[in-house]
Amino acid sequence: MNLTQVLTPDQHIGIFMTKRPMDILDQVLNRQPVIVSLKGGRELRGILQGYDIHMNLVLDKVEEEVNGQVTKVGTLIVRGDNVIYISPTLG
Repeated sequence: MNLTQVLTPDQHIGIFMTKRPMDILDQVLNRQPVIVSLKGGRELRGILQGYDIHMNLVLDKVEEEVNGQVTKVGTLIVRGDNVIYISPTLG
């Protein structure tokens, strides 16, 4: 008996990949800050309020650090074309 006969398709995928990228974003949605790296060297930190398959993001309580100075931006909508990566914060 092979694995495909015993497991459902979702279970079969879980053996090879523990989490999908969207699953990780769902876990931090409206909970903990994320760091978003953008083209042009900008980096934002804020609470992820929403996203879509194109990585368009809605961020709240956004802060940006420029030359050591932290600027509170508030709520932003970030176009997915500009996103390099999104990372949940550690704490």
